[in-house]
Amino acid sequence: MQRWMRGLCSALPAVVALGCMAGAAGPRGGVGAPGGFGPEGTRYINPGTLAALDGFTHAVKIGLTIYVSGEVPLDSTGRLVGPGDLRAQARQAFANLAFVLQIAGAVPADVSKLDIYVVNLRPSDLAAIKEAGADFFPPRNPPAGVVLGVQALPREGMLIAIDAIANPRGLIPPRIRERP
Repeated sequence: MQRWMRGLCSALPAVVALGCMAGAAGPRGGVGAPGGFGPEGTRYINPGTLAALDGFTHAVKIGLTIYVSGEVPLDSTGRLVGPGDLRAQARQAFANLAFVLQIAGAVPADVSKLDIYVVNLRPSDLAAIKEAGADFFPPRNPPAGVVLGVQALPREGMLIAIDAIANPRGLIPPRIRERP
């Protein structure tokens, strides 16, 4: 036991230093450079073929849980898809979400929480969003979440942003009970 404690105490300064360096290196954590791994197995997911808003990471995977930032209706070149058309923008945002999930090792069915932000939301907008998401999420037992009306999104002309939390089902280790 004492040998284990000595080993832990000698490793602790290195861990603390790594944590400090990661935080000081920039908004993405230095060690966790885009598409790379950070401290404690944190993975930052920024596909090069998917445009992003400045200052945002598409997704962060910590352990088995995937946190996806608000996916927006930009195509791979950064061009806004469907200006003024909520249905077209929602389809693109859902497609971007599915792509990020795939890169992270998940599928839309693994999403447990889904939050949707819509500029100047009206009750009639829900049908367009539901239709656009039908290819990605089942009508019965969809993920938990909320649809919120917002005044604006980070880029002019964007009408929708979708973020999610996913827990890939096939990767959750079984719970093993210790015997007394």
